[in-house]
Amino acid sequence: MLQLARAQATGETLTLSQIAGREGISVANAGKLMWILNKAGLVQSQRGIKGGYHLARPASEIHLNQVISVLDGQRVDSHCKSYAGVLDACVHTGDCGIRPVIVELHQIVANALAGITLSQLLDTEANVDATLHQIQITKQRTEQRA
Repeated sequence: MLQLARAQATGETLTLSQIAGREGISVANAGKLMWILNKAGLVQSQRGIKGGYHLARPASEIHLNQVISVLDGQRVDSHCKSYAGVLDACVHTGDCGIRPVIVELHQIVANALAGITLSQLLDTEANVDATLHQIQITKQRTEQRA
């Protein structure tokens, strides 16, 4: 997605080979990712000589929580089912002390990712870090006033 966001700034589309090469993954994996992201409406494909993939919306309008939810797809309620051990279901489904912790952590991460757009990640690591710290400080001040 970041490669497509960078390409968007220059108005170019990227082929699967270009995406795979820039990310160090196989063309097959790049194809699977683009298929999933296209199906979700985050990217679009263009056929022809100048064909390839591009973001479906401006990078400033695509939030990380949207991308992660499409690619990860794991909901909090399915977490307990996926870690059931050798049984069909977790033995603690009736009364679980860790479930509220997992639910809260998922919510914290989702909220944090919802506040970050692809365009905010296109700078150097140091500048992105500074931007994210500024977002955190602004949120803390807003919460203190409320």
